[in-house]
Amino acid sequence: MGDPGSPAGGNAGDALPGSGADAGMGGARRIVIADDHALFRDGMRQLLTRSGEFQVVGEAGDAGETMHAVRSIDFDVLMLDLSMPGRSGVDLIRQVKAARPALPVLVLTMHAEDQYAVRALAAGASAYLTKGVRAEVLLQALRRLAAGGRYIGDTVAELLAQQIQPNGERPTHGSLSDREFQILHALVEGESVSAIAERLHLSVKTVSTHKANVLRKLNCATLPDLVRYAIANGIGGSAGGGE
Repeated sequence: MGDPGSPAGGNAGDALPGSGADAGMGGARRIVIADDHALFRDGMRQLLTRSGEFQVVGEAGDAGETMHAVRSIDFDVLMLDLSMPGRSGVDLIRQVKAARPALPVLVLTMHAEDQYAVRALAAGASAYLTKGVRAEVLLQALRRLAAGGRYIGDTVAELLAQQIQPNGERPTHGSLSDREFQILHALVEGESVSAIAERLHLSVKTVSTHKANVLRKLNCATLPDLVRYAIANGIGGSAGGGE
């Protein structure tokens, strides 16, 4: 279930206006897949359809299409990537939950659990899985969410336990706000302050302030210091549209 290397084309939203051609699949749980890779969405649709338990009723290739699906389609679980064009990541989870508080969100991403899992769950996600997970684990998580529960794997459970222990070890970047962590990702991937500001619809001054806070909190004097910190702590991978 790896992440394809090329983004989806411009027709990613064609499947959004309502339920798909498989609408007659009895009591199958209805899923919307939000991911900017068309090949990945196609693979997920085939996997879920073959299971006989799930029906993909919509797809989205960016944040705008995701919110359109959330507001216009009747479905049971949102399968959400963290890296898409437009508002993405933790911010998008919050926006989804603000629009439909009861909608379960399953994050399926290439970002390792120690990068975003705790932040995603705190924002309202009900499960966090990486794209290297086995198909049966994904199906099990979807079943649990569709039944109204949560799915917490061993790695995520350990991270959550570290968060609540008074003396638990936390990495230095654990002190960053969600926005600061988002900007850390963008900076170490080579984005300029002006490019980040344009993509996130922030002022250059605001992004510069966040950058200064990140450098200070991580005890880094320069951007190369920040990159070295990120490499040492496994922070990386394309941040796409944000977190």
